[in-house]
Amino acid sequence: MEPLITLTVVTLALRGAGAAGVRRLRHFPTALRGGLAAMFVLTGVVHFVGKRDELIAMVPDFVPDPGLAVTLSGIAELAGAVGLLIPGLALPAAAGLSLLLIGVFPANVNLALSGQDLPLHQQLPWRTLMQLVFLAATGTVVVDRWRALVSRRAAARRTESREAVKTPVAG
Repeated sequence: MEPLITLTVVTLALRGAGAAGVRRLRHFPTALRGGLAAMFVLTGVVHFVGKRDELIAMVPDFVPDPGLAVTLSGIAELAGAVGLLIPGLALPAAAGLSLLLIGVFPANVNLALSGQDLPLHQQLPWRTLMQLVFLAATGTVVVDRWRALVSRRAAARRTESREAVKTPVAG
């Protein structure tokens, strides 16, 4: 539940800053990148402190080294969070985090099937819904950054075309 709260609160705070005049934050996907970065810092850190043992216990039996899997996914979340904040890296970071969310989902299923008496927010339907929200957020960033990349490339081609017309060909 904390990741969803973090994503929501930080994204809304950044959107508020955009409404208050911070020009870059007027663009929703930019504020969303900040919210996702905060969320993935939170979730990445708990791979090492706080809930590490709980996360290791969630890893399905088919994973050969659950501790290593938790460590690597924590590193990936922290690296992805940094990447989201760098415009040129935000596209691969968001795409990688999307794949990570899909890749770790079996741990959610494993926890749900463990037979433990879980609070509502830990049960599979709620976890699935949150995972879909997180995927929608990372997907939004992927689409936004892809569009920006395509737009920049098109602008560069137009500039090259204009320069080619201005430059006489030696003959």
